[in-house]
Amino acid sequence: MAGEFSIASKARVPVSFPERTYQAALLMMLVTTLLSVAGFRLWQLQIVRGTLFRNQAEENRIRLIPVPSDRGLILDRKQNYLATNRLSRAVYLWPRAQSPEQWQTIAFRLGKILSIPTVEILEKLSDAGYQSAMPIRITRDLKPAQFVSLAEYAERLPGVEVQAESTRNYPNGSVAAHVLGYIGEANEADLKAHPEYPMGMIVGQMGIERSANDQLTGKWGNRLIEVNAKGKELRVLGIDRPQGGAPLHLTLDLNMQKAAEQALAGRRGAVVALDAKTGAVRVLASSPSFDPNLFTQRMTAAQWQSLQSPAEPLLNRALQGYPPGSTFKIVTAVAGIMSGKFSPQSLVGTSSFITVGGTQFWEHSGGYGTIGFRDALAYSSNTFFYRVGMAAGPEQIAKWSRELGIGTTSLERLGLTGGSPGSIPTPAEKESLYGEPWYAGDTVSMSIGQGLVLVTPLELAVMVATIANGGLRVQPHLLADQTQQPAYQPVKTPIAPGAIAVIREGLIDTVRKGTARRLNDGSIPLTGGKTGTAEVPGGQRSNAVFVGFGPASHPELAVAVVVENGGYGGATAAPIALAVYRAYFGK
Repeated sequence: MAGEFSIASKARVPVSFPERTYQAALLMMLVTTLLSVAGFRLWQLQIVRGTLFRNQAEENRIRLIPVPSDRGLILDRKQNYLATNRLSRAVYLWPRAQSPEQWQTIAFRLGKILSIPTVEILEKLSDAGYQSAMPIRITRDLKPAQFVSLAEYAERLPGVEVQAESTRNYPNGSVAAHVLGYIGEANEADLKAHPEYPMGMIVGQMGIERSANDQLTGKWGNRLIEVNAKGKELRVLGIDRPQGGAPLHLTLDLNMQKAAEQALAGRRGAVVALDAKTGAVRVLASSPSFDPNLFTQRMTAAQWQSLQSPAEPLLNRALQGYPPGSTFKIVTAVAGIMSGKFSPQSLVGTSSFITVGGTQFWEHSGGYGTIGFRDALAYSSNTFFYRVGMAAGPEQIAKWSRELGIGTTSLERLGLTGGSPGSIPTPAEKESLYGEPWYAGDTVSMSIGQGLVLVTPLELAVMVATIANGGLRVQPHLLADQTQQPAYQPVKTPIAPGAIAVIREGLIDTVRKGTARRLNDGSIPLTGGKTGTAEVPGGQRSNAVFVGFGPASHPELAVAVVVENGGYGGATAAPIALAVYRAYFGK
């Protein structure tokens, strides 16, 4: 018995009261700590940051999607379309839909489908901010095959959305590209200047698209939609419809523009045709040209390189200065008569050459004897205008060139950039610009449009229009509603009617029997004009130049043509003017 009791007692050794109390207290402290942490976290989530998370949840459920507006149509003077819109699909990303790490994977998959470098997609996300509540566009004009691929992989591309929208379309391709310009996404400077622009805003980047952007843009709208956890649209909660841009009517004539560009045939040069009475621009062509449709989609490296070629297709040659050659003899004739040194009936002896400062300046085809301004223009006598220019002086030549629009024709009013006005330096300006004195030979060269003389094709058209319309210097403009505005009305010059009359007769004789006889082929009414063959430094072939107006009896159109390294103006530039005339006269 004693042994059994002894064994039982050892199995039931009680735990002392202090030890039990310590364990219970430890357990209670642990539970209290856990509950406190959970409670604190709950308080932090619901009270401190509750509003933030509720807003984020709401933003993940409800999305405000910008709806681009259609850009205004651009039409020519006969209501032919120059710029329109067409339906396209664009790819947008919702930055907050995924973490930066998840976007790394999605961007890689998306880049494979869209042929866009992954780094480019991530840069756009980074620029917008991964917490941005607004979508960002990564590409426009989605191709059908890409659209199908995105649909197939939609489950693996959360935060990616395809939206239908319109994109710019230039139905005539490269025709009038330097006038129309092109469009693109607003850059940082544009967004800073216009805080109301949404990300991805499309704006004009060049030409009329840029200068008339405010009229063409319209107002973007919004769609408020509800989506599920996968970002799929469930229902539309509200719509603020976009407002399309206003249409823009230009003074251009599409058929004449096409004729000019086809006649240039890709050669470097420019053609300008103006309404001789109002200054409305009918043709403003520069060659080589480019297709503005390239800028409505993602451009390939090869396409971008083609725009950077030595031919400089983005350069608007109609607004660049060229030596005008013998077409400038119109200015010298005005300066000679208006200086008082000559009258419209004056006769001047011509010869094979003249000698100035020990240098011989040659006639291009022997002498013509003693002739007047009319025959001097028709046969383009160099020695006649050498003598007239030297008698009038460089200051008078520079003065009357400005009256005829050279260096004074506004590009700002035209709404085009990338050009520069012509230049007719005086002796004082030559010394200031080049640090060299003026020589008598400078005046001789100036008299026939060589040396330091530079004139843009646009200014050449203004010059010949001023002679054609009786002495009114027109103000070139491209918007149809500007024709009647006071600021664009022709400016009366102080050129004497007698001077204008004899010069105009000389230009008509140039076509009837002189250096521009190619235009007198019977296919169009009789016109007036002046050819030019302008020497180019560096041993290059001369530029071919032509200016003209028509019809001869009551001028309506003024034309200027420059073909770089084209040789003789009568052989190369005049036929291009003929093509423009034929389009104008409907031949």
